[in-house]
Amino acid sequence: MDVILKQDVDRLGSKNDIVNVKNGYARNYLIPQGFAMAATESARKMVAETIRQQSHKAVKALDDAKAIGEKIAGLSIKIGAKAGESGKIFGSVNNIQLAEALEAAGQKVDRKSIDLGTEAIRDLGNYTAKVKLHKDVIVELSFEVVAE
Repeated sequence: MDVILKQDVDRLGSKNDIVNVKNGYARNYLIPQGFAMAATESARKMVAETIRQQSHKAVKALDDAKAIGEKIAGLSIKIGAKAGESGKIFGSVNNIQLAEALEAAGQKVDRKSIDLGTEAIRDLGNYTAKVKLHKDVIVELSFEVVAE
């Protein structure tokens, strides 16, 4: 079933994308939650007109995201954490701490757009994270976890 996304959905698509999903997923989750609408001919025409009208705004947003991405890629972030003698930290480093460190460095980034990977960071050392600034701009950020 083809649906038009009303907002960004992780691992599926961005706002105004037309995606093909299984009928049950569309009817039982996406449409009732307000994430999508059925891709009828009239809805497709409406979305095409909306995209045409917003295309100049999208170009500006992409340029802004690229500029912020260049600034973030050049940053050297250090996150302090309490650690034991063996180098293990108490707790773990998460995307909230990384977003706060970026804000302290002068770049405000939403914590939900920071992906640390699948494993929790529980040791001192150097790591990388992916920061999604725009659907076409994903920046790798290097950071270091140091003992306080």
